Amino acid sequence: MSAPRLSDATLAQAAPALLRPAYDRAAIRIGVVHFGPGAFHRAHQAFYFDHMLQTSPAWGVAAVSLRSPDLAEALLPQDGLYILAEREAAPTYRAIGSLMEMLTAPRAPEAVFAHLTSPDMRIVTSTVTEKGYCLTPAGDLDLAHPDIAHDLARPAIPRSFPGWLVEGLKRRRAAGLAPFITIPCDNLSDNGGRLARAVRQLAQAQGETELASWIAAQAVFASTMVDSITPATDDALRAQVEAATGLFDAWPVQREGFVQWVIEDRLGDLSAAFAAAGVILTSDVAAFERAKLRLLNGAHSTLAYVGLLKGHETVAAAMADPELAGFVETLMAEDIAPTLGAVPGLDTPAYIAAILARFRNPAIAHRLSQIAWDGTQKLPFRILETTADALASGRSVTRLAVPIAAWMRFIERRAAEGAEITDPLAGTLKELKGVDAFLALEQVFPRALVANATWRGAVERAYDALP
Repeated sequence: MSAPRLSDATLAQAAPALLRPAYDRAAIRIGVVHFGPGAFHRAHQAFYFDHMLQTSPAWGVAAVSLRSPDLAEALLPQDGLYILAEREAAPTYRAIGSLMEMLTAPRAPEAVFAHLTSPDMRIVTSTVTEKGYCLTPAGDLDLAHPDIAHDLARPAIPRSFPGWLVEGLKRRRAAGLAPFITIPCDNLSDNGGRLARAVRQLAQAQGETELASWIAAQAVFASTMVDSITPATDDALRAQVEAATGLFDAWPVQREGFVQWVIEDRLGDLSAAFAAAGVILTSDVAAFERAKLRLLNGAHSTLAYVGLLKGHETVAAAMADPELAGFVETLMAEDIAPTLGAVPGLDTPAYIAAILARFRNPAIAHRLSQIAWDGTQKLPFRILETTADALASGRSVTRLAVPIAAWMRFIERRAAEGAEITDPLAGTLKELKGVDAFLALEQVFPRALVANATWRGAVERAYDALP
């Protein structure tokens, strides 16, 4: 006999393992509109709003899909409820109750606008990916983008994410309401600033000069950084959730236990509610981004290239190698952390400890081969900028040279085996042999760094010491 489907009516039938909403869902008011409610949003921002609902009913979420009806079709029969599985050695299953309405924008545009213009609605969040901003490579609004072209011709029935924001803000202004606060959670630097610029440019292009000025003067677009590994939902997860909770969920989500949300401190009287839920409010989101890029991603790349050379397949397996784990921990604490400077709100030693614990998590099978992809795109930001800062400060770069040398050996091994090299420069990489050949890649290695005898010598020694 199949398990009953998750819903408000069946929640009481769940097994004791399921953590249930600690608030009255019937009293919730929608105070947030979220665009792009995929797995990451439901494992991340919706989880925070679920926590915030424990102290105030004002944090219900209207989830708006810009294209696909899949979310609405999966969660409407479940009253918006779904189960979040936190994948640790001892897993946790939690019913998230913050999604109160699931809308597909093209099917119900006026319902979306009703929320965007509600006096109760204070916040718009997004996970629409970088493509959803409709930007040119220079960072301006792409007026030739098909969705933007549509929104210029028919602004009242938008297709693009910036189009929805412009029309929503236009209607709020006409109704005498303050603008909502927009908190984009997409993975690009200065996401708040970039989105604000796109919204203003779209308003101007639509001929709404006064609206653009009002947005510039009064609307807040807070930059953010988000972090949590969120594997895709599959049938194995559905089966695990059903077995553990006694309820069937058509679309559960999963993530590691670690979750981080850093928001630029521009939320005014709403700041306290976010801070109480564990959100980090800071004046310098870019510093957190740099810490994540260098400490988390830099260590990831080091584990990937050195670990693969040593025969490991996953991050957890690499961390079970005492020599490699010790090297990465020392690299983070002694070579990377000193390049960060002071980061307001970040306890760097605690952050390093949290990263190492995440790497050791046996429930997340993060493959080193996946991390190793696209090294020519990643290493300049993850390792080489750190190296340049260390050299400028007169610090040793011996350990920082190891991931670069390991990448070279990794590429050579893949080429010798005839294996696929996943990288934009794959055609060039497969022909390279030796340190000199790799360092000639001007797309990757700055000439000033290549000319530095101290660093070049460190790379050559590391290369010779690796298999």
